[in-house]
Amino acid sequence: MSATAGARKRGKPASGAGAGAGAGKRRRKADSAGNRGKSKGGGKMNEEISSDSESESLAPRKPEEEEEELEETAQEKKLRLAKLYLEQLRQQEEEKAEARAFEEDQVAGRLKEDVLEQRGRLQKSVAKEIQAPASADIRVLRGHQLSVTCLVITPDDSAIFSAAKDCTIIKWSVESGRKLHVIPRAKKGAEGKPSGHSSHVLCMAISSDGKYLASGDRSKLILIWEAQSCQHLYTFTGHRDAVSGLAFRRGTHQLYSTSHDRSVKVWNVAENSYVETLFGHQDTVAALDALSRECCVTAGGRDGTVRVWKIPEESQLVFYGHQGSIDCIHLINEEHMVSGADDGSVALWGLSKKRPLALQREAHGLRGEPGLEQPFWISSVAAVLNTDLVATGSHSSCVRLWQCGEGFRQLDLLCDIPLVGFINSLKFSSSGDFLVAGVGQEHRLGRWWRIKEARNSVCIIPLRRVPVPPAAGS
Repeated sequence: MSATAGARKRGKPASGAGAGAGAGKRRRKADSAGNRGKSKGGGKMNEEISSDSESESLAPRKPEEEEEELEETAQEKKLRLAKLYLEQLRQQEEEKAEARAFEEDQVAGRLKEDVLEQRGRLQKSVAKEIQAPASADIRVLRGHQLSVTCLVITPDDSAIFSAAKDCTIIKWSVESGRKLHVIPRAKKGAEGKPSGHSSHVLCMAISSDGKYLASGDRSKLILIWEAQSCQHLYTFTGHRDAVSGLAFRRGTHQLYSTSHDRSVKVWNVAENSYVETLFGHQDTVAALDALSRECCVTAGGRDGTVRVWKIPEESQLVFYGHQGSIDCIHLINEEHMVSGADDGSVALWGLSKKRPLALQREAHGLRGEPGLEQPFWISSVAAVLNTDLVATGSHSSCVRLWQCGEGFRQLDLLCDIPLVGFINSLKFSSSGDFLVAGVGQEHRLGRWWRIKEARNSVCIIPLRRVPVPPAAGS
């Protein structure tokens, strides 16, 4: 056996070139294995880094991680609660400021309306919202045997008083339409104070607090009643002809009356006393109206004038404009009024001008044969206080609603409400929700015509309002 073979057998490294070659081969294998390990290890590390970054960017965070992030110190919690409390206080103060501003706006608006109302310049626009009622919606209250001549509505809109040529007065319930009380005709020659009228009742008025009712008749008498119980209280005498107009001054118990004797009288109902008499008209006075000021307006009938009576100064303003007999008049506000005449015209007046601001001729059309046409007489007018809505009545088989233009310088027709007969009286409710018409077969002041198909009745006409959308850009 050679020395080399023996050395390999004993496990000892061989010396010489062969041993060096073997050692070099083993080192190369180790280096290649190390390089492979490094490359594998480096690949795994790179893969793990890219995987972690993708999971962090795409996967949603767990609630536990959010809770850990939201954990705060006691000082931070106090600071957060303090900020929250301050924010709540700020919101409450803003809400209070808005409420105060709203109330101030309301108060300012109400004060402005009151000032305009006192000056007679308030004109609320409601006419465009009114929708023409259907005939089936009109309630007809039957109870009078002859033509209804006049009516009034209580200030709370709960009851209606109507009077007629049959000398009776009936109190109606607005809600049910039933009779609440009937004041019968007084028998002529009855001893003591009359408990009713013995002749045609031509006019009525009710105080603004609803306490007193006044009625006037052809027998020159004014009867004062307690409105709630319909008990007779006083009788005022002094007129020398038929009492044709009555009105209470708003907010007081001062009563104005006018008569065919051409005079205007002032009474104090609460004290059951006469105050004074004013003269000026040249013919029978047909109607009278009043509001809050210590003055009244009258329609002078055939003398063709409208007069404004200033009671403290004992003076009068005279207005001209109609061609015929002025039979009805109504105040729209403290500075403007509407009147109607038997020449078929309706006029709007301002107290600062002696001529009408607007004049609508043939307001209800013409009647009669071709070539002989005559205008329908205007027998009644009414207006919703401080608004632009006016109603007129005639015997043209309809009640007409009108809109007053800006500044009361124009009168535009809104709609017709069918009603057959003489419309002897018209009254709007205080709220403007309904209109009441007193209908008769004859005119309230005479018997020139008779419409047989008409019903002597009180008609309640509902007025529905449809809000008008604001114009573009307003």
